Amino acid sequence: MISGHTKLIAHLGVPTESFKAPMIYNPWFEARGIDTVVVPMGCETADFPAFMPLLARLRNFVGALITMPHKVAVVDLLDQVSTAVRICGACNAVRRDEAGALIGDMFDGEGFVRGVLRKGRAVAGASVLVVGTGGVGSAIAASLAGAGAARLALFDINAASADRLAAKLQEACPALRVETGRNDPAGFDIVVNATPMGMAEGDPMPMPVERLSPRTFVGEVVMKREETAFLAAARARGCLTQIGTDMLFEQIPAYLEFFGYPTTSADELRRLARIRY
Repeated sequence: MISGHTKLIAHLGVPTESFKAPMIYNPWFEARGIDTVVVPMGCETADFPAFMPLLARLRNFVGALITMPHKVAVVDLLDQVSTAVRICGACNAVRRDEAGALIGDMFDGEGFVRGVLRKGRAVAGASVLVVGTGGVGSAIAASLAGAGAARLALFDINAASADRLAAKLQEACPALRVETGRNDPAGFDIVVNATPMGMAEGDPMPMPVERLSPRTFVGEVVMKREETAFLAAARARGCLTQIGTDMLFEQIPAYLEFFGYPTTSADELRRLARIRY
């Protein structure tokens, strides 16, 4: 029950209709007797630079979950950022410290990699295609590189975005083979859709699914529906798949620690979650 003592974690992005985090965090907070709520806030892009600093001044503000389209823009509003944020140029978690400084980190990539490993697929030595090099795609690429991927191909309709990320990854991981410019999934061990394609009915496929091998692991970041048309097509070709919310469940324990709460497991979060699509 919300009271005058309730602490606030804002969930910032648009459209809020696709948000699943409140349906995972809030049942867990309730079960643990923690007086904190995660509240969706549909802040438009033009309003975000002014809104975020004002929000962070609220007395009961703990922090914020940052999602599309603000993951890149928020970085310039922060006082301190993690190494992951510096590499990928995006942030999905902000907290306020005791001195009032805003500190940012990025957990999308860690959540995605944990999900892949939990499903029994190796990342070390793997060849990976990441389609979409915005905030979430950059984070996933950085974590895949950190987990030992041998080859990383990056594709974005904004070629300059993919090239910038490739340069940062190559600098951070000199032994990594990095390439850009193609979204053909043939020959890869793991492929990832890190674009918004799949949010709306009738969206085009992020890559030519007919080129997928049944041996390829296929991951998705879209959470608006449990299975996108892209994942359904990949599964029909015999691929093992990972839905968007798996990444969320796997990264929430790291988020909780970041915000100063007790940690938990992805299994406990799944047991308590009340997700609706």
